[in-house]
This record gives sequence, C-alpha cells and structure tokens, in this order.
Amino acid sequence: MSGFMGHEPDGRPGQPKTVKEWVFTLDHKVIGVWYLIGAIASFIVAGLAASAMRLELGSVGPDITDNGDIYNLWLTMHGAVMILGFQIPALLGFVANWAVPIMVGGKDMAFPRVNAMSVWLLWSGIIMALMNLVIPDSYNGMWTGYPPYSLTDAVGNTALYSFIVIILGMSSVFGAVNLACTVAFMRCKGMGWFQMPLTVWCVFTANVIQLIFVPVLAASVLLLSLDKYLGFGFYNPEVGGDVLLYQNLFWFYSHPAVYVILLPFMGIMFEIFAVSARNDVFNYKATVWSVIAFIPVSSDVWVHHAYVAGLPDWLRLLQTFTTLLISLPFGLLMLSLTGTLFRGTIRYTGPMYWAIGAFMMLIIGALTGIPNALSAIDYGISDSYVIMSHFHYVMAVSGGMAIFAGVFFWFPKLTGRLCSAAMTKLTAVGFFIGMNIVMGPLYFAGIEGMPRRYMDYAMFENNATIVDAQHWSTIGLYITFVSALLMIVTWLHGAIAGEKSSANPWGAESLEFTATAVIPGQGNFPTPVIVPEGWHPYNFIDNPKPQFEPHPGTSGHH
Repeated sequence: MSGFMGHEPDGRPGQPKTVKEWVFTLDHKVIGVWYLIGAIASFIVAGLAASAMRLELGSVGPDITDNGDIYNLWLTMHGAVMILGFQIPALLGFVANWAVPIMVGGKDMAFPRVNAMSVWLLWSGIIMALMNLVIPDSYNGMWTGYPPYSLTDAVGNTALYSFIVIILGMSSVFGAVNLACTVAFMRCKGMGWFQMPLTVWCVFTANVIQLIFVPVLAASVLLLSLDKYLGFGFYNPEVGGDVLLYQNLFWFYSHPAVYVILLPFMGIMFEIFAVSARNDVFNYKATVWSVIAFIPVSSDVWVHHAYVAGLPDWLRLLQTFTTLLISLPFGLLMLSLTGTLFRGTIRYTGPMYWAIGAFMMLIIGALTGIPNALSAIDYGISDSYVIMSHFHYVMAVSGGMAIFAGVFFWFPKLTGRLCSAAMTKLTAVGFFIGMNIVMGPLYFAGIEGMPRRYMDYAMFENNATIVDAQHWSTIGLYITFVSALLMIVTWLHGAIAGEKSSANPWGAESLEFTATAVIPGQGNFPTPVIVPEGWHPYNFIDNPKPQFEPHPGTSGHH
C-alpha cells in the first residue's frame, strides 16, 4: 500500500490538475468537493441574509430598511438557500458523494455521469437562486411559497421559485438513485449490511426518503405556476381552489425533509463520537433499525404544521400521536450517541468540539419539540418565535455545526493537511455561544407573543422581554458572524499552510482512513479492497486490517 500513496497504480496523480479536469470530472470525490463549495457559498449568502434581518430587528423601528419587500427578500433567501443550497447539498451531496463510496469500499458511484449531472443541476439551481437578488421582479414569498400570496403580483416571480425547486429536486432524485445503487451493489467484498458505518446508513435512509417525497414537492410548486400564469384553480380560492391543499402537499414533503437533513448529520456525529471515544457505537444494530424506522414514521407527521388551519379535531389528535411517535427512534439515536461516549477514552479534538456542540444544540431543540407536538400547546405558540427557535435549534444550528464537524473531520483527506486545532476549537466554542445568544432569548420573546417573520415589533415596544430578547439576539449575531468568518479563514489557512497530515490522523477504523492514501486517488484503492471476517468500522480493539486483491500477474495481498 505504501507505493500507492498519493498516486494511482499507473502513476497518475490522485487529484485533478487542470480546470478542464475539475469541470468535466466523473470522480465522485471531486464532485463531492463541488457540492461542498456550492454548499459553503450558499451558507455565506444565507448567513448574510440572516445578518441583514437580525440587524433590522436589533431595535424598534426601521434600522437598515423600511421596505417590507426587501425584508421579505432577505427572509426568502435565508430560508430557501440555507436549506436547499447549504444543508441538503452538504449532506446529500458532499458527504454522500465524497465519503460514502469510500466508506463502503467502492471505486466510485454506481452511475458517474448521472452523478456529474446531479452536481451541475445543483449549481444551476444555486445560480438561479442568486439571480433572485438582481432581477427586477424578485420573488419574496418565503421558502414555503404559500398561496394565495404567491399567486399575486406582489410576490414577484413565482415561476422562478417553482423552477428552482424543481431543478434542485431533480438533482436530489438523481443523486438519491445513484447513492442507493452504490450502497446496495458496490460494497466491497466481505462488507455486509451491518458492517457499514452509521454515516452510510443515515445517508442511505435519507436518500430513500428523498425518493419517496421529493416528487410531491415538485408537483406542488409546479401547480403554483400553473395557477398564477395559466389560470388553473388548484390553490386559488377565487376560482374554487383550496390554499390548504398546497399547505398539506408542501409539508408532506417538507417535514420528512427535516429527517433528510437530521439523519446524515447525526451520522457524522456518530462517526466522530465513536472515533474520539475509541468506542463501538452503542447498540449498533438497534441504532440501524432506528434509522430505518424514520422512513415509514416520517410520512405521517406533516399535519402538526397545520394545527391552526381549520382541520378536523380527529386529525389533530391522530397527528399529535404520530408526531410524538417519531420521538421514539430519535430518542434511541440520542441514547446511542450518549452510550457511545460512556466509559470512552475521549479525545477532545477539534471536530469533537463541533460535534459536541451539535449534540447539545440538538438536545435543546428536541426537548422543546415535545410540547410543540401537542396541538393544545401548539395553538398558543403557532407562528411565533417559539416555533422559529425550536426549528433552528433542532435542525439549522445543530445541523450546521455537525456539517462543519464533518468538514474538519475529513479535511485531512480532502487537502492532505490539518487545520489548526486551537482555531478549530475556538471557532466551535464561539459559534456555540453565539448561536445560543441568538436563539435562546427568542424562545421567551415567542412565549410573550412575538410573531415570526415580522420586520418590526413596534406593537411590543413596551414589552421589555421582547425588546431585550431582540437586543441580545443581535449581540449573539456578532459573535456568530466572527466565529463563522474565522472558521472559513481556518479552512483556507489549513488548506494552504496547515501541517501535513498522515493518512489516518484521528485513528479511525473506517475504510476512508485505513485503506486509502493521504488524499485518495482515482478509484480510491490501489486494487479492490476486501474486509476480512470480523472487521467492523467501530472495532477499535484487534480489528483485522482491510486487504487488497493482488494486481494482475502478482500474488498475495498488499
């Protein structure tokens, strides 16, 4: 294996060297890097939009704009780009493309050309989303696109919104088919289903959910444009349509989409927790079955987004039960993460700092989600800052921290270098503190009655709780902004001037660290890899080493 380090067996470099090679590559790892670049660019755009909103909300009255359409544009760009441009591409693009094929011992994705088409569809969607900042009739109907507002001229270009969602949905579906086939049919010799890393299981399950539910979202937003531009009447009440039809179709996809994001980022946390604690994943098989359980259970929870929408009482009662039911597999995953750390020899590396932050954020968000599931409680807090803060804790902030943990964890395999440990830890602590100051006080503002999506709160200027919460939240923005900026600087410094890494700097047992070069070359492995009997990605004691098929004309293993 030593002769393989950094090059293919025939001597070709392991990374593209020219612009043409980067653009027209079929290598799943380079495509994964393209997903990551797009995701980070989207994070920056969505973060700037969030910063603009938070500065506007820093005090009562206009601060940086008095134009409601401008504020709605920021709100739309923040929500849509953060979810569709950052989190899903980072998890189902970067992690699924770069890490999963190597983790299962494959030489590439099952369909490399389809894989390339998927990433360029994503970039097409990102570019069209950025066009929304400069076109004269920019769309400002939020990431949800609710009618009847999205059917009016005031909302702007509804067709652009529909087209962006459909393009990104096509990218997701093509990627999901590719990933599912890769996991099912391209695992290396000796690797059974219950020898796959948890990251693989989580990404695989998330893609199955995508395959089931994305077509519903694509159809629902297509009907928006048909209503607005061709006079159809699916959602328009003026011609007999029903706005609740869209609300149900939208959330029938969009709540399962929470688990499309949740599962992969929990998979990253499992990976880092196990490696950092030198412990097997606690109750591995039960954890796998808990991950799989999200496929059927996630299909029957969407109505809790519409408790106040005039639905029959029996449906609210049923969906209260099903919403609480999904806390069972989620709770088992949280117990497994905790058990993985139990009695472990924990090493507090930079990625571990980010993963622990994600775990603590997830606990806060999950505990606040239980009362939200109860329709009697939800009636009083619906569309308030309580819901917004819960959503950010349970998915946005915890998911973002887990994604960044994964970038730091796999950074040595991406660049061959290490990021500064001190800066990695500092940025994790700063981001964690900053986001808690941003979101924590807003829970109390929501309980006091502050509605979400308002650009001003003059009606509450005598309510000290709301006014103080907005001030503290804005202070938290500054801390978070500086931490995120330092994180990006840390990546750039690490890639250019960081300490050179070994092939396995964290002491992991999964194949991307134990069976590849410092930077894996094309095809990933010198020859097809074989995992011997008894091998497991989380066996840190006497784990048999992966082997390789001999080159033609030779005998024995590398």
